Formats: sequence, structure tokens, C-alpha cells
Amino acid sequence: MEYTKAEAKEWARENMKGIWAAALQPFREGDLALDEAGMRANIRHWVEDLGIDGLFIAGKQGEFFSMTLEERKRAFEIAADAVRGTGARTIMSASDQNMDVVLDLARYAQAVGADSIVVHAPVLHFVKDPDQILREYYKRISDEVDIAIALWSHPDSGYLMSPELCAELADLPNVVAIKYSVPREMYARLTQLAGDKLLVSTASEEEWLDNVLELGWRLYLCSSPPYLLQTAADRRMRDYTDLAFAGEAEKARAISASLEPVRHALKSTRPADKPQAHQKYWQELLGQVGGPVRAPMLELTEAEKAATRVAFEACGLKTARDAAE
Repeated sequence: MEYTKAEAKEWARENMKGIWAAALQPFREGDLALDEAGMRANIRHWVEDLGIDGLFIAGKQGEFFSMTLEERKRAFEIAADAVRGTGARTIMSASDQNMDVVLDLARYAQAVGADSIVVHAPVLHFVKDPDQILREYYKRISDEVDIAIALWSHPDSGYLMSPELCAELADLPNVVAIKYSVPREMYARLTQLAGDKLLVSTASEEEWLDNVLELGWRLYLCSSPPYLLQTAADRRMRDYTDLAFAGEAEKARAISASLEPVRHALKSTRPADKPQAHQKYWQELLGQVGGPVRAPMLELTEAEKAATRVAFEACGLKTARDAAE
């Protein structure tokens, strides 16, 4: 790593910036093995053509729940190797209900050259007050690895971590960031409480611009819009982000607003029970590698694909072919 545990917060402040995307994991048709070549091609496109600053690997978007431990580790290896020398960063998901698996993945990420890890708050819907559990949970992870750690609180856990608890956990030496999938008043409160020691972010692209301009955020951590709303010929998320960072609020808002037809096309055609399959098909429409999903996730029907294709073609997102014409 480029930093020691004691230097993790300073390193994160300097290097965890910009647009970070959560990778969908491509699988091969037929045998559903990891599509390693497809993964590398996607990463190359995202980093070189779209200007994405960091990649979140093997998270829920990436169907980690359907992958073996060895496959998750292999995905770490591929991503770390694929971004080497590009300037892009990685954050590997070490999330799991089993603490031994979390620690194994965290150590492996550190060993293969990941820049940081993210650990989802454990599922504790059967516990009335999880705060002391979470204190001990994240302290143990922090104690046992040196790599920078991002917290991740989401309703999937059966609860939401409070801003006050997150601010307390930010005192751990290598806890540097949080993907905080909560209402805006909660993440604004956490930014106020701990913004000097914790990089606070949320996955909503629609809220990203306001959070840059109003809360002073510099890190989008992270979901799939950075590579679903953009092409090499149409980098409007990158453009409005850079304008916002430069203080050009009016120009940034105009560009962000112009993406509304693309956002609507993507969201309005997504079946509620098929997020990964829908996004992978959208990737294919963009010329990226999508591929099938694994069980228990469901594939799109031909009718769902047709509706998505019609919306995609009408949304106004420019492709390389459009630029050439």
C-alpha cells in the first residue's frame, strides 16, 4: 500500500476523490464463469474513455452473493491489475455475514494491491439495538488490517447506522469513508459531525450535484450511473462534476438537467426484481460487456429487452456512431 494505517485518513483525503463506480460483474454465456476478458475491457473503457476515478469491485451490483470466495478474490486480482498505472483507484467489497470471510477478503485485497475496502454493516434485523455490536464489529476489522476501510450502511441490514454512531466509528484509524444509503438529512448530519475525518457519500447520482455544491462533497461512492449514463462521446456526468468542483454551479446544473431523459429511460424500464439483468442489458446497448446474471437473479424477458431498447434509442445519449455522423 502507499500508506500506513496511521496515514490512511490523510491518504484518503488526497486520493479518494471524484467519480467512483460500482462494477457489475460480467459472467460468460453458457457456463456462467467469470468473464475475465470482459471485465478487463469494461474497466479499460470506464477508466480511459469515461474518466472514472475509482471502481467498487464485487459488491451487491456485482452479484457477490452468487460468487465463491475464490471468485471474489479473483475479481479483486483482475481489477487491481487492470487499473495499475492508470491513476484510477479501487475499493474492494469485503462484505459478508461471516467475520472470518470478511477478514480473509480484507487481507487478500490488501495483499493484491487494492487501495481500500468497503464493509457492509451486517444483517441484524433480529437485534433491537445493534450499536454495541457494530462498535465491536468495525473495531475488530480495523484492528486486524491496515488497509483503508469504508463503512456501508443500507436498509438491507435491517436498520440504519445513526450519524452519531458513524461519527464515533470514524475515530478508528483506518476508517476513512462511508457509503451512506440513507435519507439526505442523515448524511448531511454526518457530514456536519464528522466531515473532517470521514468522507461521506451516497449512491444517488441524482443527489450528487447538490451534495457537491451544498455539502462540499468531493467523492461519489458509488453505483452504476457513471458508466450507464455516459459514453466516450457523451461524458455529461464527468462534465457536470468537473464544473461543480470548479464552482461553475449554473453550468453544472444545466448539464445535469440535460441528463433527465437518460435517467428516466434507464429507471422507467427497469423491472423491480431484475436490477442487475437490466443494467447488464443497458451495458450491452452501450457496447460494453454485460452478459447473463447468476441465480437467484432473473433474466429479462424479450419484451423487457425490447422496451428497454426503445427507451435507450430515444433518450438522447450520444454514442460513438452518433458522434461520427
